[in-house]
Amino acid sequence: MSVPTRMAPPATRRVLGGLAVLALVVQLVVLYVPSGPGTPMFPGGDKVVHVLVFAVPVLLLLLAGAPPRIVLAVLGTHAVASELLQGALLPHRSADPLDALADLVGVALGWGLWRLAVRRRASRRW
Repeated sequence: MSVPTRMAPPATRRVLGGLAVLALVVQLVVLYVPSGPGTPMFPGGDKVVHVLVFAVPVLLLLLAGAPPRIVLAVLGTHAVASELLQGALLPHRSADPLDALADLVGVALGWGLWRLAVRRRASRRW
Protein backbone atom coordinates (compact mmCIF):
# COMPACT_ATOMS: atom_id res chain seq x y z
CA MET A 1 0.00 0.00 0.00
CA SER A 2 1.38 3.42 -0.88
CA VAL A 3 1.66 6.09 1.77
CA PRO A 4 -0.63 9.07 1.19
CA THR A 5 1.19 12.36 1.64
CA ARG A 6 -1.92 14.48 1.95
CA MET A 7 -3.64 13.36 5.11
CA ALA A 8 -5.53 16.50 6.03
CA PRO A 9 -8.01 18.80 4.27
CA PRO A 10 -6.54 21.88 2.55
CA ALA A 11 -7.34 24.33 5.37
CA THR A 12 -5.71 22.05 7.93
CA ARG A 13 -2.67 21.61 5.68
CA ARG A 14 -2.31 25.40 5.46
CA VAL A 15 -2.37 25.69 9.26
CA LEU A 16 0.15 22.85 9.56
CA GLY A 17 2.32 24.53 6.93
CA GLY A 18 2.23 27.80 8.87
CA LEU A 19 3.18 25.99 12.07
CA ALA A 20 5.99 24.26 10.18
CA VAL A 21 7.35 27.63 9.04
CA LEU A 22 7.22 28.87 12.64
CA ALA A 23 9.02 25.71 13.80
CA LEU A 24 11.70 26.27 11.15
CA VAL A 25 12.21 29.86 12.35
CA VAL A 26 12.61 28.59 15.92
CA GLN A 27 15.07 25.99 14.62
CA LEU A 28 17.17 28.67 12.92
CA VAL A 29 17.20 30.83 16.05
CA VAL A 30 18.19 27.90 18.27
CA LEU A 31 20.95 26.78 15.92
CA TYR A 32 22.41 30.11 14.88
CA VAL A 33 22.08 32.51 17.82
CA PRO A 34 25.66 33.70 18.35
CA SER A 35 25.94 32.14 21.79
CA GLY A 36 24.20 29.21 23.39
CA PRO A 37 21.50 29.71 26.01
CA GLY A 38 23.83 28.66 28.86
CA THR A 39 23.72 25.54 30.93
CA PRO A 40 20.95 23.06 30.14
CA MET A 41 18.11 22.60 32.63
CA PHE A 42 19.03 18.92 33.03
CA PRO A 43 21.83 16.63 31.84
CA GLY A 44 21.40 15.99 28.12
CA GLY A 45 18.90 18.84 27.80
CA ASP A 46 20.88 20.29 24.91
CA LYS A 47 20.49 17.05 22.96
CA VAL A 48 16.75 16.95 23.67
CA VAL A 49 16.44 20.46 22.24
CA HIS A 50 18.36 19.38 19.13
CA VAL A 51 16.06 16.39 18.64
CA LEU A 52 12.94 18.53 19.05
CA VAL A 53 14.01 21.41 16.76
CA PHE A 54 14.33 18.87 13.95
CA ALA A 55 11.52 16.43 14.79
CA VAL A 56 8.78 19.07 15.05
CA PRO A 57 9.37 20.76 11.66
CA VAL A 58 9.78 17.40 9.90
CA LEU A 59 6.51 16.12 11.35
CA LEU A 60 4.60 19.33 10.60
CA LEU A 61 5.93 19.61 7.05
CA LEU A 62 5.02 16.00 6.29
CA LEU A 63 1.55 16.34 7.84
CA ALA A 64 1.07 19.48 5.72
CA GLY A 65 1.73 17.37 2.62
CA ALA A 66 5.32 18.28 1.76
CA PRO A 67 7.13 15.57 -0.24
CA PRO A 68 8.87 13.24 2.23
CA ARG A 69 12.02 12.79 0.14
CA ILE A 70 12.57 16.53 -0.08
CA VAL A 71 11.83 17.17 3.60
CA LEU A 72 14.16 14.38 4.72
CA ALA A 73 16.92 15.37 2.29
CA VAL A 74 16.84 19.09 3.13
CA LEU A 75 16.52 18.76 6.89
CA GLY A 76 18.91 15.82 7.06
CA THR A 77 21.50 17.88 5.19
CA HIS A 78 20.80 20.88 7.41
CA ALA A 79 21.32 18.71 10.51
CA VAL A 80 24.94 18.12 9.54
CA ALA A 81 25.58 21.46 7.82
CA SER A 82 24.34 23.46 10.81
CA GLU A 83 27.05 21.99 13.01
CA LEU A 84 29.72 22.68 10.41
CA LEU A 85 28.47 26.27 10.04
CA GLN A 86 28.43 26.78 13.81
CA GLY A 87 32.01 25.60 14.06
CA ALA A 88 33.23 27.65 11.10
CA LEU A 89 31.27 30.90 11.33
CA LEU A 90 30.09 31.47 14.89
CA PRO A 91 32.97 32.31 17.23
CA HIS A 92 31.06 31.50 20.43
CA ARG A 93 29.65 28.22 19.12
CA SER A 94 31.37 24.98 18.24
CA ALA A 95 30.68 22.05 15.98
CA ASP A 96 29.56 19.02 17.99
CA PRO A 97 29.16 15.67 16.23
CA LEU A 98 26.76 14.55 18.97
CA ASP A 99 24.54 17.55 18.23
CA ALA A 100 24.51 16.55 14.56
CA LEU A 101 23.57 13.02 15.61
CA ALA A 102 20.77 14.38 17.83
CA ASP A 103 19.56 16.49 14.88
CA LEU A 104 19.46 13.40 12.65
CA VAL A 105 17.61 11.47 15.37
CA GLY A 106 15.08 14.31 15.35
CA VAL A 107 14.66 14.01 11.58
CA ALA A 108 14.11 10.26 11.93
CA LEU A 109 11.72 10.74 14.85
CA GLY A 110 9.61 13.27 12.94
CA TRP A 111 9.47 10.93 9.94
CA GLY A 112 8.60 7.95 12.16
CA LEU A 113 5.77 9.82 13.89
CA TRP A 114 4.40 10.87 10.51
CA ARG A 115 4.53 7.25 9.27
CA LEU A 116 2.70 6.14 12.40
CA ALA A 117 0.01 8.78 11.85
CA VAL A 118 -0.39 7.75 8.21
CA ARG A 119 -0.70 4.07 9.11
CA ARG A 120 -3.24 4.76 11.86
CA ARG A 121 -5.32 6.81 9.48
CA ALA A 122 -5.11 4.15 6.78
CA SER A 123 -6.16 1.41 9.23
CA ARG A 124 -9.23 3.45 10.21
CA ARG A 125 -10.33 3.60 6.58
CA TRP A 126 -10.31 -0.18 6.31
